[in-house]
Amino acid sequence: MNIGIIGSGVVAQTLGTGFLKHGHEVMLGTREAAKLADWSTANPKGRVGSFAVTAQAAEVVVLAVKGGVAAAALRGAGAANLTGKVVIDATNPIAEAAPVDGVLKFTTDLNESLMEQLQREFAEANFVKAFNSVGAARMVDPQYKEGRPTMFICGNDDAAKRTVGQILDQFGWETADMGKAAAARAIEPLCMLWCIPGFRENQWTHAFKLLK
Repeated sequence: MNIGIIGSGVVAQTLGTGFLKHGHEVMLGTREAAKLADWSTANPKGRVGSFAVTAQAAEVVVLAVKGGVAAAALRGAGAANLTGKVVIDATNPIAEAAPVDGVLKFTTDLNESLMEQLQREFAEANFVKAFNSVGAARMVDPQYKEGRPTMFICGNDDAAKRTVGQILDQFGWETADMGKAAAARAIEPLCMLWCIPGFRENQWTHAFKLLK
């Protein structure tokens, strides 16, 4: 597929490299191309463009920016360029505040998620929450002796979730579909839980597993 990734940070670059590794075409969207100079050198098949060009060219869009700028980044990409497309939302609504005993602060509460806010504003796009509950180092081809870890996803469009499930399978994950967009109220805080061992014990290599 043709993948457009909105963002130029570690998560965007990691996913971009992962999509290239698995045979997809990739463009990273950024406001500052210089930030991606090293990534472009390491990934000569990858392309770099503006938010709008990246979204327009993509079959699947990945939103990989800080939660606080997520809406602005999508406005820069252009609502028309997102219409009818799968938008993989890897963001978390993390506040600009230090964690307390390892616990991050969020800009949202448990009655509304960031993804719901984005879905409401960009109503013609098909948002699917994914990749928000694990660190960048384990997003692509994670290896655990216990087997494949679980990625919790949600979204209002079943076809979009099937597309994301196929990507996750390719990337070495099992998928747990938690239902409609409202489930992001539970999935986004998994980021907080995932980060606690990191801040408290410098443990950043774990992932979640759903046992049935």
